Amino acid sequence: MRNAGTVRRVLFVCLGNICRSPTAEAVLRQLLTQQAPDLPVEVDSAGTADYHIGAPPDARSQRAALRRGIDLSALRARQVVAHDFTRFDFLLAMDRSNLRELQAMRPRNSRARVQLFLEYAPPLRLLEVPDPYYGDAGGFETVLDLAAAASQGLITALQEMA
Repeated sequence: MRNAGTVRRVLFVCLGNICRSPTAEAVLRQLLTQQAPDLPVEVDSAGTADYHIGAPPDARSQRAALRRGIDLSALRARQVVAHDFTRFDFLLAMDRSNLRELQAMRPRNSRARVQLFLEYAPPLRLLEVPDPYYGDAGGFETVLDLAAAASQGLITALQEMA
């Protein structure tokens, strides 16, 4: 167990880092600011694939988030790198496919928790955040709702570690 005040680092991971993981990053940041401003947490997001490196979040993700007062426009997609497994305490995958990718990439000496993000929202009875990329606008709203629910559980877990 770390000392109180130790910064916890959280990396959200999806496939391309333009929909689900940047949304989760921004939602957690907002909730930390509102509910636990003194909790030392760093948040980032990345993708397992290199499809969109350097691109901003999907415009539909940005619009849905802005309707809730969350600005994603400054975020840029990047790919998970080996150093992430030592830099971050938590690598939280949006679905089982990305979890498998992370587990395959994980160095043997990594102590990071590599798990599904929705494990922090047991009442939802879901384990995967569905990819909204090929769907309609409602899918982006669903991602925001799921990210908010799981972020609440994650904040509680982080507070218990402090």
